Amino acid sequence: MPFTRTVLDVAADHPARPAVVGSDERLTYAELVTDSARLFAAVSGLHAEQVSPPEPVPETHGIPITAVSLTSALHTARIIAGLGLHRAVSATIDPRWPLAHQVRVITTTGIGVVVSDSAELAEALAAAGWTGTVIPLDRLREREARSHPTERPGVRDGAEAFLLLFSSGTTDNPKAFLKTRRQYRDNYAVSSAHLEPCPGVATLAPGPMSYSLTLYALIECLASGGSCHVADRFDAIDAGRRVAAESITRVVAVPAVVQGLTDAARRDPERFTGLELVVTGGANLSARIREGFAAALPAARLISYYGAAEIGFIGDSRAGDGTLISIYEGITVSIRDDAGAEVPAGEVGTVWVHAAACSDGYVGATSTARLVGPDGFATVADQGRMVDGRLSLSGRAGDIVVTGGHKVSLPEVERAFETVEGLGEVCAVGVPSAQLGTVVALVIEGGAPPKAQLLAHARAHLAPQFVPGRWYSVPQLPRTVGGKIRRGETTELVLAAGTGVTRL
Repeated sequence: MPFTRTVLDVAADHPARPAVVGSDERLTYAELVTDSARLFAAVSGLHAEQVSPPEPVPETHGIPITAVSLTSALHTARIIAGLGLHRAVSATIDPRWPLAHQVRVITTTGIGVVVSDSAELAEALAAAGWTGTVIPLDRLREREARSHPTERPGVRDGAEAFLLLFSSGTTDNPKAFLKTRRQYRDNYAVSSAHLEPCPGVATLAPGPMSYSLTLYALIECLASGGSCHVADRFDAIDAGRRVAAESITRVVAVPAVVQGLTDAARRDPERFTGLELVVTGGANLSARIREGFAAALPAARLISYYGAAEIGFIGDSRAGDGTLISIYEGITVSIRDDAGAEVPAGEVGTVWVHAAACSDGYVGATSTARLVGPDGFATVADQGRMVDGRLSLSGRAGDIVVTGGHKVSLPEVERAFETVEGLGEVCAVGVPSAQLGTVVALVIEGGAPPKAQLLAHARAHLAPQFVPGRWYSVPQLPRTVGGKIRRGETTELVLAAGTGVTRL
């Protein structure tokens, strides 16, 4: 069912049901519908007042683009959900991104209005010659209060552009792509069949709305007639309070939150007795994290899904160490070599996926990269192999190195060290070797057990070609604004023998 249809039906039948809930502010479904009409009138006025408006990328078919770059998850969610009930294309821009990164995204895609409290961003956009409008949140709310809506929310055509999204933000050149309403409906058809967003269910989705996982959780909750509880960031004490006070039974969050929930449940188990399901995506969960979760939250289930924002949901893992992913019905996966031919089962190759929810391609103004091939299969360059009918991920293309003629998955090397006590975060990289061409090196953040102990552990848990040949420690690993370790920068740091790099 279309997202807008559900929102309108729930607003009519259950007007007081919470739709979007923050720590100290909330909108019911009835309020969301009323708020959306005022919001759309205010934003439409901002676009119409521009003398020389930015031209949105042609993929929107003339629909102007409104972006939100706020630290408030609640108001970001309110704006994205509200505009989603009308003819509008919305985008979320992380205010923590580098300034040049934000300016490039806005100017290249033709975003016309940006809701932001950053004077620095407004000045940088003006200096770049951008002709759109930056409006702070308080001024937008004033305009909303004065607006006179002339259009009520209604169900839109499935082919209409809906959201402008960006690749993960791990590089300085993010690729933009659009989701149509039909593609989001197709994605919801998959997630609702497996990840249990049910009518009336209260879901906690902590974290910035610029994360595709959090943003989709918002749309998914509203499409199901549930309540989405948002937070600017994950706070264990606040999460426990809200789970108990708001009867939250479901959490959707990035993998780092799972450990935080586990720790909080150990300290105050009574507050988490009503929690039934935790859904996470974006990275594999170690066996240690899964075992800790099961011990601290025995009544809750844990689902770790695999997907890509460009493609949609692909499959999930629910038991064991989580390395084997069961593919969802209706999704087809093909493992191919660099020439496009399928590789034998068990061999590593590029993961190609056929899914109805897949975007048509990257926005041409931001990238010439190919997303979808002539046969309708798409790839984001993930590497993996099929094992007994299930998918085992090996990382992205840059996560595979060839050493001594063997393909080695660097994430698999890292996973082998998850059970080592007293070991901080690690990053496996490939460095030049006169004998092998490339050798695996393990870079450790902070202190580490003796090298002999690490080497013995590696030999006991890894195939010989996967065992690191070099070992380093650094005070801090390079990370993205979202906390992901940057493998490329880690490699450069080691090769340059940068400050604090110690060879073990």
